[in-house]
Amino acid sequence: MHSGLILNAELNRAIATMGHGDLMIVCDAGFPIPRDAWRIDLAITRDVPDLQTVLGVISQCFIAEKVAYAAEMTVNNAPLLQKVQALFPAADHSTVPHSEILGGIARSAKCIVRTGAFDPWGNILLYSGVDVPLWFASPGVIAPEYYAAKLNKRG
Repeated sequence: MHSGLILNAELNRAIATMGHGDLMIVCDAGFPIPRDAWRIDLAITRDVPDLQTVLGVISQCFIAEKVAYAAEMTVNNAPLLQKVQALFPAADHSTVPHSEILGGIARSAKCIVRTGAFDPWGNILLYSGVDVPLWFASPGVIAPEYYAAKLNKRG
C-alpha cells in the first residue's frame, strides 16, 4: 500500500511543473522513450516499481483531467485497465492506437516516468487538469458546463 508521499525529487518536480493540459506518460519498462524527453527512470528490476504503485501515488497528488491508454489494452490487458480506471475515477478516459503513443504522443509529453512494469500496453497518458472546486470557488465565478459536470462528479 502507498501513502501518497513521493520521495523521488524529480517526480515531485515534474508534478509541480505540470500546467493545465500538459502530458505525463507513466510507462512500462520496455517503452521506447524519445532521446530528448524529460525521463524520470524509477525502474529497478522486473515489476519494481509496478504501474499500480507508481500510478497510485501519483493519483494522490496529480489532478488528471484526462487519462488515455492504448486501445489494445482494453481487450488484451483488462486487469490493468480496471486498475487505471479505479485510480482515476474523476478523469475522462479514452483510448488511442498503441502506435500513436509510441510515436508522436511520446514526443509531445512534458515528462515520461519509466516504471519496472512488465505490463503489456502499460503506457498510461495523464493529462494535467485543474482542481475544479478551487478554481471555481470565488463568489460570482460560474463554471462552464464541462467543469460544472466535474464539480458534480467529484462532490
